[in-house]
Amino acid sequence: MIELDDKVVSFDIIREKFVCDLAKCKGNCCVEGESGAPLEDDEVKMLKAEYEKIRPYLREEGRKAIAIQGTSIRDTDQEMVTPLVGGHNECAYVLFENGIARCGIEKAWEAGATGFRKPVSCHIYPIRIKNYSSMKAVNYDRWKVCDPAREHGERENVPVYRFVKDAIERKFGADFYRKLQIISDGMGEDMTED
Repeated sequence: MIELDDKVVSFDIIREKFVCDLAKCKGNCCVEGESGAPLEDDEVKMLKAEYEKIRPYLREEGRKAIAIQGTSIRDTDQEMVTPLVGGHNECAYVLFENGIARCGIEKAWEAGATGFRKPVSCHIYPIRIKNYSSMKAVNYDRWKVCDPAREHGERENVPVYRFVKDAIERKFGADFYRKLQIISDGMGEDMTED
């Protein structure tokens, strides 16, 4: 573990390799799991405020689920998440293009309809952040759905933190990313072994 500011960061963020391979995984992270995407407090408010701008980019099933459940819900762990399409595990904000699941929120953002790109928990994945009273734990999440991303990352030799650079800078700032880069450069080959 590395201590950076008020964060404890897993070495796996630097050591492990990861690059999404949508041709193989089909975006299954948007349609698998037990609850929706984790949302930060400001994202809950933003989804509610921006929903009418995002709505045209969603499937009818997603719009219906949101009409019934709301733009965000509390899951079984009492955390705020995106709602799911009833009876399924897919996020209400998912859409499908050429058989690949994509984020309808991000589609609206790409079209310039909203300033909200997508939940940071989705943008920064496979990093998961856990908030504690005195610090944040920044960990690498291994999910079977992402086996193709790990294989692709190994082939391309791209560490997790580099793959999610934009998301890290969005969440923690460019200075935090630079610190990770410095640590990675300083560790070099030492990171390949425990």
